[in-house]
Amino acid sequence: MQLTEVVVTSATVGATRSRKAKVAALADRLTEARPDELEIVTCYLAGSLRQRRTGLGWRSLAALPPPATESSLEVVEVDAAFERMSLLTGPGSAAARAAATAALFGRATEAEQHWLRGVAVGEVRQGALDALVQEALAAAAAVPLPVLRRAAMLAGSTVAISRLAFEGAEALAAVGLEVGRPVLPMLAASAPTVAAAVVKAGSPVAVDTKLDGIRVQVHRDGDSVVVATRTLDDITHRLPEVVEVARGLPARRFVLDGEAISLGEDGRPRPFQETASRTASQSGTAVSAYFFDLLHVDGRDLLDAPLDQRLAALDALVPAAHRVRRLVTDEVEEAEAFAREALAAGHEGVVVKSLAAPWEAGRRGSGWVKVKPVHTLDLVVLAVEWGSGRRRGLLSNIHLGARDPATGDFVMLGKTFKGMTDEMLAWQTERFLALETHRDDWTVYLRPEQVVEIAFDGVQRSTRYPGGMALRFARVVRYRDDKTAAEADTVDTLAAMKGA
Repeated sequence: MQLTEVVVTSATVGATRSRKAKVAALADRLTEARPDELEIVTCYLAGSLRQRRTGLGWRSLAALPPPATESSLEVVEVDAAFERMSLLTGPGSAAARAAATAALFGRATEAEQHWLRGVAVGEVRQGALDALVQEALAAAAAVPLPVLRRAAMLAGSTVAISRLAFEGAEALAAVGLEVGRPVLPMLAASAPTVAAAVVKAGSPVAVDTKLDGIRVQVHRDGDSVVVATRTLDDITHRLPEVVEVARGLPARRFVLDGEAISLGEDGRPRPFQETASRTASQSGTAVSAYFFDLLHVDGRDLLDAPLDQRLAALDALVPAAHRVRRLVTDEVEEAEAFAREALAAGHEGVVVKSLAAPWEAGRRGSGWVKVKPVHTLDLVVLAVEWGSGRRRGLLSNIHLGARDPATGDFVMLGKTFKGMTDEMLAWQTERFLALETHRDDWTVYLRPEQVVEIAFDGVQRSTRYPGGMALRFARVVRYRDDKTAAEADTVDTLAAMKGA
């Protein structure tokens, strides 16, 4: 398949707001892909590369060779070119990457160059999020969407099952939990109060303490242990404490879900940044492991088992010292008292869980409902302004965006410079300059990648911002390097809050 066919489809998808039309265009292109092209085409239609890192950025792509007059690039050779770039390291790698970039982009037409630049730096905004690509893949392969979604969740990505989809529903249904291969995490919806969460989840419930740590999924197969983040990155070598706990449990094969968190001598949680730093380096503060779910143990899959059965198996495997503190109740007053105790101990809040709910990887349904005393959102930094006064020379006031699931774009909701420490200001200045796409006299505009957790007092109507909404008294809680922009909160969440 020629690259120009993907580029044309991307433009078609980006030009319509109709979900049905987007899915149809994507499905048509997937149907035409050869088996050896499917993984690449699936990735490209979702606006991403198969390679996690290529070493390319906006600055290295600022000056490109003149575009070709005719299309000649095949998707397979484009993927191979990016793969070679991703493997370049050491002395001379910058020059080799520049030469490879010039060779690739020199063969691309103007439209292809624009698309290649965008996909290389994560800037393809066509509204084809993974959920839409899944719908299109199911339509192209004529398989049930729920079966395809489950297979993708268990395999870790849509790309991983793209070829399998065309083998039929039975082949997809055969994809199961594999110890050692991380699966997408189950996610929690939100509720403003414990009482509302209990109603949403359905009584009786399990109420878990919500730890302010790093989500970890731990797989053990004999002596082999894998520790993965919520984004499925392997951080085993960075968390030897977690590996030690896993190897000390009385089972040979299991998959656990939990949190790694740094605690002080008094048992209270340390600042989140201290825990988060361990995902980037093995050095730093020690972490402790706490688990709240069990997906597999010694040949027994528990994905489809209700939570009460999974908890019974968890309690039999993991000692209380390494389990998240939990209350099972059908009384709202007891759940509220438990939540107050969790907050008094320095934790974020609680997660209210239905005892009847199975594990739903990658889903944010009513099975799990989180409750935090302060309204917070995970938003994306779209731009940042230079500071003044004592903040002169530092990037300070950040522009906040929520994800629009209909278009794949980010909608600005306001700005804030509140809640930033001197250390945070220094960090974000370096970080945001690395994400710069362009600037004017006062503002540096960014690739929409950095997620930030924002506390706020409410959502109000606003004619100032394109989404018609703005946050009241927004302030920075922390930067979330453990989350991707695709996991940011949506404008639909904000609209619901505005209407509440």
